[in-house]
Amino acid sequence: MTKHEVDFNYFSQEDLLSAGCFDMPEILDVVEKALLAFEGGSIMFPDKIVQIFDQGTQERINCLPATMLDDKICGMKWVSVFPENPRKYDLQNLSAIFVLSEIEHGFPVAVMDGTLASNMRVGAVGAVAARYLAREASETIGFIGAGEQAKMHLLAMKVARPSLKQCRVSALTAVEEKEFIDQLAPIVPDMQFIAANGNARTAMEDADILVTATSAQAPLLKAEWVKPGAFYSHVGGWEDEYAVVGQSDKIVCDDWETVTHRTQTLSRMYKEGLIGNHDLHANLHELVSGDKPGRESEQERIYFNAVGLSFLDVAIALTMYRRAKAAGAGQQLELQHEMIFEHRDIAERVRL
Repeated sequence: MTKHEVDFNYFSQEDLLSAGCFDMPEILDVVEKALLAFEGGSIMFPDKIVQIFDQGTQERINCLPATMLDDKICGMKWVSVFPENPRKYDLQNLSAIFVLSEIEHGFPVAVMDGTLASNMRVGAVGAVAARYLAREASETIGFIGAGEQAKMHLLAMKVARPSLKQCRVSALTAVEEKEFIDQLAPIVPDMQFIAANGNARTAMEDADILVTATSAQAPLLKAEWVKPGAFYSHVGGWEDEYAVVGQSDKIVCDDWETVTHRTQTLSRMYKEGLIGNHDLHANLHELVSGDKPGRESEQERIYFNAVGLSFLDVAIALTMYRRAKAAGAGQQLELQHEMIFEHRDIAERVRL
């Protein structure tokens, strides 16, 4: 290795899976620790860069950076979200890649799949919220949406609330519902699965935990389906009618300031002057640190909205990188062997 050689590790999704990175209990703990680190001021969390190519479908590519100061790692998630992919092309709607760099010299240490970490983060954040906000004896969970993020939510919720016994799922097609059940039933064998045949009410009514994970920009969840004591995790855009918010006893976000600038139900209501800062009970880190109380009665309806925090993605990616590297997975790749003008044949390669 020459003095100026720069190497980094590359990990595919398969590398991460083979190294045991699909470890949902660990990821929930990583999320909690990162939230506490954020509250303690040891994380840099700049605004993300959003490029929306179609306002109607919200097809977009985002760049989300963050720095874990205590770990001396800066990371970036480059993520595409193309909601029409499944319907039009039978392709996944999300793909992501991470770049991690050390901040002593500024060199990259890893380039890795980000789709696994990104989808796990969505589920893990909802599940961490459920630790503090869902009833401990919750038995039934209902879904509108049956995609990757819904699947991750179920696995994460089962970690947070092992008492869950029944899962009902509603999707646009029976094929999607069947795929959801076929893929998850072997992973969660003690769960009873019910396909709602596209009937959202069947999936959601009387559920202890409700999850909407769609790309819809229209209210799908009705207030009358949300029973007293229910916990609702809102994942997508505008997925519930305003009355769902209006009847909630507590509103909690991953980050309220970020939510107010988006297109979620809470965002719309805030911009229309229907809710304000005083309506927020807490941000999620305040529950984890104990600064604010979580659920305080069995009858509270609680509304949770997460829009995604890049430092959580980077914290999860860093955990996966370390685990995969320790397992000997992936490849070491050379970015450069020497500096540009140190190449002996550089005179032959320059074009002027």
